[in-house]
Amino acid sequence: MIGHMPGFDIVHEFFDRPDDLSWSPADWAWIAGLMDVLFPTWFSGKPVLAFRPPGAFDPELAFHTLRKHLVRNVFLVPTMVKLMRQVANPPRAALNTILCGGEAVGAELHDWGRAHFGVPLNEGYGQTECNLVLAHAPALMKPKFGALGLPPPGHVAAIVDDDGVELPPGEQGNIAFRRPNPVMMLGYWNNPEATEKKFAKDWLLTGDVGWRDEDGYFWFVGRADDVITSGGFRIGPGEIEDCLLKHPAVAAAAVIGVPDPVRTEIIKAFITPGPGYAPGDALEAEIRGFVRDRLARHEYPRLIEFVDDLPTTATGKVMRRVLKQQETARRKAEAKTP
Repeated sequence: MIGHMPGFDIVHEFFDRPDDLSWSPADWAWIAGLMDVLFPTWFSGKPVLAFRPPGAFDPELAFHTLRKHLVRNVFLVPTMVKLMRQVANPPRAALNTILCGGEAVGAELHDWGRAHFGVPLNEGYGQTECNLVLAHAPALMKPKFGALGLPPPGHVAAIVDDDGVELPPGEQGNIAFRRPNPVMMLGYWNNPEATEKKFAKDWLLTGDVGWRDEDGYFWFVGRADDVITSGGFRIGPGEIEDCLLKHPAVAAAAVIGVPDPVRTEIIKAFITPGPGYAPGDALEAEIRGFVRDRLARHEYPRLIEFVDDLPTTATGKVMRRVLKQQETARRKAEAKTP
């Protein structure tokens, strides 16, 4: 518990206001719901709002909850914020702090969050195996919106290669944390082989690719499995998805790499259109050009598919893995069709 508190206090800007009251749609069975909301709030002597929602995350119910129960501190996955952004004329909430984590938070979402809620989306980073070990709160440190932030006191972070050798600023590699660490797992239950693979020397490898800038801030590129290799470039989906969200016709987006005989992979975007926009060739060409004009030429989606919704976990994370599986199955079926 003590190991979680420095990161918790940073992302909630010391959590010492008399009206602080926490709530999150995240289930307490998940590490973030349990150790980023419930236990540290209680440890701080403050109340937690709890109720059982009727089903999947409902953005309108979230706004209603924040306002009705005077919630002051909330944890939201970025996908939840994206869904809340689609609600027409949402009620205003009087929040003290917002913790956003579980996925990358792009600049577009940061801008909307600050404009609507009046407070920044403070970022926290971690995973079940090593939780709440990077934090970014613009009120307490040099603001770098989009960065994962800095390691809180008590945690040592680095970008390392697969052998556990630290890499210099600006170079991409594994986001890693040094053991021993009070919030780090001792090992996978009855699985010493998986435990051994998780570490390189004394560095726990998160499975996320990122880089560190000259000020020590960490930046997320993508899950190692999600990074797209195209034409010799290693491309993270987050920057492309953030750019797509800036287009008014895009309500939600997810980007994956699909096999290509020339470029190794090409970028495909799955897009949920916003209200009033009809999918079609014209809109597809407009969105493709929109991204090409704003990002490097190797980063625009050569393929676009419009979908009604995106697959997400129970905690609201977009499951790119499912999109990849669906794409692979479809391509195999098409190859068998005479």
